Amino acid sequence: MKTQLLCTFAHKLDLNIIIDYIQLNYEIPEHRIFVFSNAEDTDSLFCTYNVINSSKRASNTISIHRKKETNTLYTVNAINEVIKRINNGILDKTYQLDWMRYQNSFILTDSNDGYRIVELQFFKRFSWN
Repeated sequence: MKTQLLCTFAHKLDLNIIIDYIQLNYEIPEHRIFVFSNAEDTDSLFCTYNVINSSKRASNTISIHRKKETNTLYTVNAINEVIKRINNGILDKTYQLDWMRYQNSFILTDSNDGYRIVELQFFKRFSWN
């Protein structure tokens, strides 16, 4: 069974509504959702969860990846921007990032600078049977 990691952006006040929506609209085989907050804006939350490969997306939801060893969340496009910045503007897909520099972070694309790094704090875990 192939799964895909998704992230739904939420405001702290809407968290319970968002969690209910995710549970009703996606098949989540592990029955858990991890929620992180932006360390600089604790009202901004990131709900992450694995789904059985699905093409449907709720609003404010993107496909992401995770480097488990450093708890780094990222999009492929954002990592490509990081590599280009570090590697003199050249995108080298074999470039080895120092993932420790991005520990407990979320690397996202940004229209102004190419990418942005959000420091994460664990907020809450939702589990069910």
